[in-house]
Amino acid sequence: MPGDKSISHRAIMLCALAVGESRISGLLEGEDVLATAAAMRAMGATVERLGDGEWRVCGVGVGSLLQPQAPLDMGNSGTSTRLLMGLVASHPIEATFTGDASLSKRPMGRVVEPLSKMSAAIESSDGGRLPLTVRGASPAVPITYRLPVASAQVKSAVLLAGLNTPGITTVIEPVPTRDHSERMLAGFGAELSVEVGTDGTRTIRLVGETGLKPQEIDVPGDPSSAAFFIVAALIVPGSELVIENVGLNPTRAGLITVLRAMGGSIEELNPRQVGGEPVADLVVRHSALKGVEVDPALAPSMIDEFPALFVAAALAQGRTVTSGLDELRVKESDRLSVMAAALTLAGARVEEREDGLVIEGTGGEPLEGTRSSGRPVATHLDHRIAMSMAVAGLASRQGVEVDDTRPIATSFPAFEAMLDGLTR
Repeated sequence: MPGDKSISHRAIMLCALAVGESRISGLLEGEDVLATAAAMRAMGATVERLGDGEWRVCGVGVGSLLQPQAPLDMGNSGTSTRLLMGLVASHPIEATFTGDASLSKRPMGRVVEPLSKMSAAIESSDGGRLPLTVRGASPAVPITYRLPVASAQVKSAVLLAGLNTPGITTVIEPVPTRDHSERMLAGFGAELSVEVGTDGTRTIRLVGETGLKPQEIDVPGDPSSAAFFIVAALIVPGSELVIENVGLNPTRAGLITVLRAMGGSIEELNPRQVGGEPVADLVVRHSALKGVEVDPALAPSMIDEFPALFVAAALAQGRTVTSGLDELRVKESDRLSVMAAALTLAGARVEEREDGLVIEGTGGEPLEGTRSSGRPVATHLDHRIAMSMAVAGLASRQGVEVDDTRPIATSFPAFEAMLDGLTR
């Protein structure tokens, strides 16, 4: 699998804030991560590609980011935008963020709110959207912020702003979200603590103005990318697939939990630690899946994997019910509406609800496919829609056509070649 996208973004940013030379191996070289690399370069860090997945970063130090001379083009990357807004918010610089048509439709208000409380001045387009300008505060004001919705990006933006803020910045999350930022900040030498309450609430405290130390980082394989191949192996009869080097951070492993509950055969081999993250090789075999009701508490640990899960549900026996997925409406596309339309076009039985989908599976029978409809699936510039529906096509009579595969390059440039190689 390609390197984990979430970890790759954070590795570039934190290496750029450490004083000295860091090395990164296994970095995801998709367009989203390259946008982060270009932005850190524009703010003074040396960010160089040495070879396939091998990068060298010479950081400028916390508090020493430079004024970018041009707007920062985030392409399609919401992660780059939200996390970099946090970095800029506590530095005495001004940065304008721009993006493609898809990213420019995505609201940034949930990040604007806490960063404004830290005294950053933020001007956005209508609805809190890009183009957006952040004028950092110097000094910024430490805050205690309780996340109104589960969001690792908002949590990370506040913590990154806290790096150059005097005093203690505190984030309280009622529901645990992916914890890569906390793990990596601690690994770089930040003074950070995590307290878990009896009700499961996590309180993260970060002491600001602490220097970061350069690191050597090995990025584990991306579980969100692995999700497509896990589902493909489960739904295509006769399949047995070994997927190597998959990150299994508990805050990211919800999909595997749900697929196992559906009857999926997913075996872990050679469990180990890579860069402070749990990793294993997965053996996945074709399985007779059954529909389940997905616990909404699992949503934060698999939020990016729901499009792939919806495909698995479409081939399962019985009904799969999902809820609590409001977050999917503000991703690269409205993933609830778009996946409902895509699967329906391919012959699945799908009911769209306000906060989730209800899918009546085929019991393992192939989907009809899209050929008879005479029109392709509309992906709405969303990479995960395109990849999910490509997987659905493997378990269809007529095949599935998608309107645009170019967005796949944002997160998984080798996806089409790898899928093609497995099916020959």
